[in-house]
Amino acid sequence: MPSTRALRRLDLRRSPPPRPSPQEAAAAKEEETSPWPPSSSSTSSSSSSAPAPAKHSAALSAAAPRGGSAVRVYPLRDFPGLDAAALGGAFRDNVRWLLKQWGSESGSVSAWRALLSDERTGAAVPIVAVEELAAASPAPLCDLCRCAGWSHHWVSKRKYHFIIPAAVDWDQPFRADALLGRSDHLLHGLIHSNGFGHLVTLRGFDGGSTFLSGCQIMDIWDQLCTALRIRAVSVVDLTNKHSVELRLLLGVANGDTWFTRWGYCLAKGCFSVSTSTYAAALEDLATLPVDCLRSRHVRRVVTIYRRLSNKPLATVREFLRCLLDWKHREAPLSPPSVKTSPRLTFLLPKSSVAKRVRQPCQRFEDVVDLLECRWSKKRLLNAAEVVVDKLREHANGTKISRQAVRDAARGAIGDTGLLDFVIKSITDTVVGNHIVRRVPDPEKRVLHFSLEEYAEPEPQLEPELEPEPDAVELDAERTPPVVRWPSTLEAERDLRAVYRAMVEARGEAAQAVLDCKHWVKWWSLGDESDDQLRFLVEWRPQPWEATELTRPMPPGDIVVVPLHASIGELLVEAEHALQDTYCFFEGFRVESLDGIAGEKWDPVMLGGAESGDTIGVHGRGADMETGLRCQGGADAWDVQCVCGAQDDDGERMVACDACNVWHHTRCVGVADGAPVPPLFLCISCGGALMAAGPILDEALTVPKVK
Repeated sequence: MPSTRALRRLDLRRSPPPRPSPQEAAAAKEEETSPWPPSSSSTSSSSSSAPAPAKHSAALSAAAPRGGSAVRVYPLRDFPGLDAAALGGAFRDNVRWLLKQWGSESGSVSAWRALLSDERTGAAVPIVAVEELAAASPAPLCDLCRCAGWSHHWVSKRKYHFIIPAAVDWDQPFRADALLGRSDHLLHGLIHSNGFGHLVTLRGFDGGSTFLSGCQIMDIWDQLCTALRIRAVSVVDLTNKHSVELRLLLGVANGDTWFTRWGYCLAKGCFSVSTSTYAAALEDLATLPVDCLRSRHVRRVVTIYRRLSNKPLATVREFLRCLLDWKHREAPLSPPSVKTSPRLTFLLPKSSVAKRVRQPCQRFEDVVDLLECRWSKKRLLNAAEVVVDKLREHANGTKISRQAVRDAARGAIGDTGLLDFVIKSITDTVVGNHIVRRVPDPEKRVLHFSLEEYAEPEPQLEPELEPEPDAVELDAERTPPVVRWPSTLEAERDLRAVYRAMVEARGEAAQAVLDCKHWVKWWSLGDESDDQLRFLVEWRPQPWEATELTRPMPPGDIVVVPLHASIGELLVEAEHALQDTYCFFEGFRVESLDGIAGEKWDPVMLGGAESGDTIGVHGRGADMETGLRCQGGADAWDVQCVCGAQDDDGERMVACDACNVWHHTRCVGVADGAPVPPLFLCISCGGALMAAGPILDEALTVPKVK
């Protein structure tokens, strides 16, 4: 017979935190009922004349809920602080214990709230937790699980949403339904009661955050997941900055992505891109020689950065690392001016006197690389050629006004915005074999355009210097030309230019990297020496039940029991874990365990099982009729795309109307923005239909009656 301890809940059986002394208890009580942060964070590093406590009071008062309930305050950089020591069970028990410490949001039974206090700035950041029940949810199945490859997981009874709202809403009362319906949160993480979760939204300074950077928000999320002992978290990496995909940029430059620093690794690639293909594509892009890039702007700036950094910068990876590092460098102090001697000027020969020449014009195709506009480079170049042709046709070697140029080119260029932008940007540039000049008329105050013939400058050979002592002495005192130090904005501009040139040079490899957007972080079982035994329990279906299961078995669930627990206690805890976690096992009754020997009253330690083992569970009562069985739904999708994909990866798909097999729209030639055709046949069905066409025509032809 199992002992009476088996009937007690795991959170009641777990040892409470060490009891504080009376003085500490009084201080803790005063701290919880006060809107002030702990005394260790009462100092501020701000240089403002306002005292630090006043800042904290104002910030916490603004962020405090209007319902009047007490709110737990945690240090921002040590969340969840000392509460993490009491979280030693499974996630389903840990999250309930933690939310009990938080304040209920306006009396709600499904929303809780805590504050994260920043001791440096005095800001109080609210974090809200919302519990969503699958039985009452309009969308009980999880699309994020399906795209992450977890469509075979059982449907959890509860989902917990952890949200840091937008900064403009910190002083507003929160409602659970309103929070789940918004998409402007700084942080939105979802965790199922089985410990598997998803990072849905994360926004830093570029996404509207005022006080927290993206790294700080990510630290908060990672510390929370670690403290709650979750199993795994998936994320769809779509991070970009200034129209640059960071998973491609950082992957080529550093060999990993932004999420890698928190332990995330590639889960799977879309369009059947394997891990080896991803690694080979990164290596192909990283080792691409910079001199092979076609952009003239890139080749020009490479020379500048090579001279300033004194490095060869031979490959794209070396150049990208230099540009990423350059954004954080400060320009050195300007060198002191060098005084020249009048005697040296007098001794200069006439052939060595430096003459100021006119700066050569840039080609318009190089200027286009620096422009920020909505038109493609091809359209801009075509429009520039049209303008030059009209100038050559109407000008006849003279100057014509801007309006005349616009009227002449208006018939060939329908987009007036594009035409005006090109006319404005084409000044003093080379298009084909002509230089476009724009000169203002001081009398009529209008702009006139003209053309000049352009010839490529011939390379000039340096004249041989005669062995005169004065000339040798003069050359020794000459200084090399000074290269201007690029600013941060110029470094970002050059970074975008290298990114575009790299994608243009290795488009297939770049697309393979961009298709790898599903990343995941796994946490181990965490089997510490804390007088607790942790096991993974997996359901073992009966033969007739196994025939109705169309998906693989999901991973087991964590069960935590004391060190000296009996087999009966483990059996009761396994039953409670399945019933409390999944809709599928709500009426399930455990009858026996696999992987452990002995009677129910025997200690678990003597049954041959060690902490961390997987134990099979046999029983009856699984609800085989429920629609809330697997996260992927009751119907299994048949995916057989031409790219090799055999499972849903979250990309856009279309099903064949004949065989009902799903294919990627991109793989069958349907553009992302184009609508799906009303009738779609895959290659196999379409080929079979074409082959059977003559036979069908002959069979359906009515013979003529004589």
